[in-house]
Amino acid sequence: MTSSGTQPRQDGAAALRLLRDGEFELEGRLVDASNTTLRGVLTLDGVAARCVYKPVRGERPLWDFPDGTLAGREVSAYLVSAATGWDLVPPTVLRDGPFGPGSCQLWIDEPEDGEPLVGFVPADALPPRWFPIAAARDDDGTPYALAHADDPRLARLAVLDAVINNADRKGGHVLVGPDDRIYGVDHGVSFHVEEKLRTVLWGWAGRQLPPDAVEMLDALAGQVAGPLGAELADHLTISEIAEVAARIDRLRDTGRFPLPPEEWPAVPWPPM
Repeated sequence: MTSSGTQPRQDGAAALRLLRDGEFELEGRLVDASNTTLRGVLTLDGVAARCVYKPVRGERPLWDFPDGTLAGREVSAYLVSAATGWDLVPPTVLRDGPFGPGSCQLWIDEPEDGEPLVGFVPADALPPRWFPIAAARDDDGTPYALAHADDPRLARLAVLDAVINNADRKGGHVLVGPDDRIYGVDHGVSFHVEEKLRTVLWGWAGRQLPPDAVEMLDALAGQVAGPLGAELADHLTISEIAEVAARIDRLRDTGRFPLPPEEWPAVPWPPM
């Protein structure tokens, strides 16, 4: 944390305390979001940090997510991420804000000189160790490829998405923080009981899971049956929690990254 800036280090308990108890000052609205998404500054004991606040009252009803709230699923994604030990989702809590209860997540500043790990690249100039995911063309007809780096940090995020059944892993939802760590954001349409995985991170599809992922899944299975499951029960239905456990079991049984679905679009739109 810092007393003068607005980008604290992701410092576990201290970040959560600031998010839960900090004095809230709104800065403005993020206009590109489909639901009400606000940026603010939290201050507590002389420490300040920016946050993303998504009030429940600003959520658009989704016919295929009739239970719970987007905010609750945002918090659930953080809880699962924290339980993996990989800390891929910025600290996130459910709290009262200027427009009522909502999710409140630590803001991640991306360095201006940071190298993106997902994006559209010229089809004939794919960077080394990048996976092409989908073909595209610009307005002039020039061929491009939607692609991502073969980066173990992204591979971990792909595993997390498979566990939480993320239906909206766009490239713009992958952030590279100033600490050179990968963060995933925007998990409001996750945890459905039906398979809805949509992602731009299909580069490892069908490949064997790395040893660290296998080890993590073994430990996570026990946590879902215990303390993690109890925490998730505040935000998800019993069926949704049961499906988290089932997806973990399937990943452990196959030992492989999931394959793209054939029954629904495999890549979200827009992909970035």
